Amino acid sequence: MSLFPEVVRTACLGKNDTVPKTTVHSSDNRSIEIEYATFGSPSNPAILMIMGYTAQMIVWPQAFCQILADAGYFVIIFDNRDCGLSTHLDGVVVDTGPIIMAAMTDQPIPPIPYSLSDMATDAVGVLDHLGIERAHVLGMSLGGMIAQVVAYEHRDRTMTLTSISSQPGDPDVGQPSMDAAMVIFADPLPTSSREDYIASSTQWQVWQSKKYRSDELSYAAAAASYDRAFYPEGAPRQLAAVYGSGRRHEQVATISCPTLVIHGTDDQLIVQSGSERTAELIQGSKLLLVDDMGHDLPQPLWPILTGAILEHVAQVVA
Repeated sequence: MSLFPEVVRTACLGKNDTVPKTTVHSSDNRSIEIEYATFGSPSNPAILMIMGYTAQMIVWPQAFCQILADAGYFVIIFDNRDCGLSTHLDGVVVDTGPIIMAAMTDQPIPPIPYSLSDMATDAVGVLDHLGIERAHVLGMSLGGMIAQVVAYEHRDRTMTLTSISSQPGDPDVGQPSMDAAMVIFADPLPTSSREDYIASSTQWQVWQSKKYRSDELSYAAAAASYDRAFYPEGAPRQLAAVYGSGRRHEQVATISCPTLVIHGTDDQLIVQSGSERTAELIQGSKLLLVDDMGHDLPQPLWPILTGAILEHVAQVVA
């Protein structure tokens, strides 16, 4: 579910504009092919940016990434497994209902296709491929959860953590509003036509920044997402990873790297209590609540967001 209108090219600056990929030998004994893109010089400190639930790497606005790169960083974005042009686990069936119910009631979790830990290993595999020992790790939504896992399971690879619009796996916080839940947990579209997908994209506005959302932006984002890689089959498996990974508050509380937690006060998909709890758990972390920000990155708020991120990562020298 792409939330932003601007599309990045699916290639870093390489010979003949080829699309870079790497094969990751994941912690769940799968070989996962990850598609990625980069901005800036590889000699600069790296910022690894992880996007959220069903969101392709093109959801990171190109100009947003370029601001960070122009400030002297090597920015890396990629498609998570089961999304975009990375590996699709075709045919792996999962029933998310019992998994979500078990997570919400603290019951034993049924088997899941893969976990947030597996997705974190994918992210670290991109760093391995690029020869990067340590990176600033930044994630949004599901990507924020993955970034948190990287920070506590791969401490030696994490310079700083930035968690945006996310939560620590605690079912008591950060849950969607009723209106947002009706959209996110709705049955998939009965048709995969481009026209229907684009037309339905206005329903995502329930969690976007009210002050900045528009039908035009929703249609543009949906068209870009559909044209690049329409793959709704991956959504249940990613959702199973979120809920099936259970409560992570004890692990999140062990994160020791400098941490910035950002959340929009207008977020209805993961309400701000998710980030408030995250910041509460991580000793010494900084919480930034942004007015008029929903579960997206509206361009008028980029100066606040990039300014906070750049100030945060500058405190640690590679």
